[in-house]
Amino acid sequence: MITLRGILAPVVTTFDARGELDLDAFGGNIQAHLSAGVCGVVVAGSTGEAALLDEGERVALIERARRELPKDRALLAGTGAESSRATIVRTRAAAQAGADGVLVVAPHYYGDQMTPDALVAHYSRVADASPIPVLLYTIPKYMHFAMAPEVVATLSRHENIVGMKDSSGDAALFERYLELQSETFRVLTGSGVLFSEALRFGAHGGILAVALFAPTLSFDVWSARQRGDEEAAQRAQARLTPLAARIVGGMGVAGVKAALDCVGLSGGEPRSPLRPIAAAARVLIEELLLEAELASVA
Repeated sequence: MITLRGILAPVVTTFDARGELDLDAFGGNIQAHLSAGVCGVVVAGSTGEAALLDEGERVALIERARRELPKDRALLAGTGAESSRATIVRTRAAAQAGADGVLVVAPHYYGDQMTPDALVAHYSRVADASPIPVLLYTIPKYMHFAMAPEVVATLSRHENIVGMKDSSGDAALFERYLELQSETFRVLTGSGVLFSEALRFGAHGGILAVALFAPTLSFDVWSARQRGDEEAAQRAQARLTPLAARIVGGMGVAGVKAALDCVGLSGGEPRSPLRPIAAAARVLIEELLLEAELASVA
């Protein structure tokens, strides 16, 4: 079983000046995230520019992450694709490369045809074929639809589907997902803005891009909730929210990478066609980090 509790880091994919993988920078970031206390990492997720990676690069990233991670830290890999067949191929390759589990975003190119029956059939087929546990992943910002709680309810009973990440940012919908939790199915939030509230409602943790560059503040929220200290949790969340909303939510991957550069980790530029942030946006990131009392080394 994968330990799905606490904060997992959805790591960025680092590129060199030629736009090729920089695996040493990638490994260095992972070591920094581990030192900060994350319980695991997610490779080739949305923040990792999964849609812009080829299959060999995905495997190389998983293999390097496996080398960096001790056995007691979870390694999840994003393996969602538009066809069930391709998802299964990616999932098996991820398992062979050392992943402990896979995070599978719903197919969404033919969004209006992703009916409840189609989604249940897709995920069931993937989970049946996967040699490692499967987590559902819903992110309406990119999928352009939210996974219905009824679909999640059915899939949560599959013996090889162990949880889900919800990045909808919809507190009411998230509460409905939480009602489906059990001993064998756990729900994690992908929203740094709602992190404290999600934990208060009963989430087991989060897969948070904001924790890549603001880990101490993210863990302040987590620790306060574990202690039952409502006031401390609210204070920490108030400092975390602008970073999550304006950098992660407002600027996307390029903003997250710039923020990593600002705190002394490896960010760099995203892969084309994504564009690096403008100079004015970088200044704003530095200001936000300083306002949150986080050290900037830019």
